[in-house]
Amino acid sequence: MKLTKRAVDSFQFKKGKAQDIRWDSSLPSFGLRIYPSGKKSFVLFYRHNGRAHIVVVGKYGVLTIDQARKKAKEMLVEIQNGNNPYSQRKGCVGNTFIKFAGIYIERHAKLRKKTWREDERRIERHVLPVWKGLSLEGITKQDVADLHYNIGKTRPHEANRVLALISKIFNVAVDLGYLPETHANPAYKIKPFEELSRDRFVTKTELPRLTKAIDNAENYYSAKLIWLYLLTGARKTELMQAKWSDLDLKERVLTIPKTKSKRPHYVQLSQPAVDLLEELPEQDGNPYLFPGRKPGAHLTDVRRTWNKIKAEAGLQDVRGHDLRRTVGSWLAQSGSSLHLIGTALNHSNQKTTKTYARFQRENLQQAMDDYGEEILKRSGGKK
Repeated sequence: MKLTKRAVDSFQFKKGKAQDIRWDSSLPSFGLRIYPSGKKSFVLFYRHNGRAHIVVVGKYGVLTIDQARKKAKEMLVEIQNGNNPYSQRKGCVGNTFIKFAGIYIERHAKLRKKTWREDERRIERHVLPVWKGLSLEGITKQDVADLHYNIGKTRPHEANRVLALISKIFNVAVDLGYLPETHANPAYKIKPFEELSRDRFVTKTELPRLTKAIDNAENYYSAKLIWLYLLTGARKTELMQAKWSDLDLKERVLTIPKTKSKRPHYVQLSQPAVDLLEELPEQDGNPYLFPGRKPGAHLTDVRRTWNKIKAEAGLQDVRGHDLRRTVGSWLAQSGSSLHLIGTALNHSNQKTTKTYARFQRENLQQAMDDYGEEILKRSGGKK
């Protein structure tokens, strides 16, 4: 059937179909996609390098049928010349991804996530170089799967974080009305890479190299924050945002009012941590323990300093979060209970704390071995 205004106006979405497209008899690769919401968009089917694609030509109502058909023919000419409109899609059907990514950061991430800068970093580093110029509505599951795969070839953990972020961005786009409620999340059901449970921590033999490198670091506040991270196990972002008003050196407590677990966390400070904080200069007009470059702001990034520290210490495989794990591991090896470790690290999930149970089993094994030897010793070596 040739697409006409009368026919297009009469079309209704066919229930039970995952995708309802009515193809044009006069230009067979050109068609009209009908959404459950009633929205209609012109689409073009083609193959490029052996792969099938369906790309949105434009919205019905914004383009007439004749205008859309003419545009589709021009796109087919481009395809015959070796170009791929699928990879060159612009924001012809609404917002570009790059535009909405900024909206996501301002209207969602900054308001709800202390780690919003990590979202911003991942978008800028991994997503925008690949999707710059693509329309938000036009991004497909294939786009997401390809991006996830390419990142995951070398960094599967990071690829999974990017996948989760993309899924969240599209959910927020629907919530804020930038996409229709019927829009399928292109990250849905993409299988994450398998991640092995990480239990890396700084050992007692590695510690002297690490602390020497921290002391040699050029950036004063970054180095002191990393020291406090190692001494307390508090979350890095929470330490960055800690204020002088949150600190009670007399009681040796740093209060983190808002945490990942949605409850205040009282960080009990060791004497070395107290000594460090007592030596920390308070900057006039800045409420934060670790001031940033801008007046009145806090430190936001220690990666450059941390990377130099790791290189000098010969500990390139140690991540920042491994310092937090070091606190839990050393506490477990010293015989601290899982409950105490969970409290110290402010875990909201007991499963997280159970990571350290193996150290308690090792301690128990050693205690039972000592006990057995003592029994044999007291019994004259008989059993």
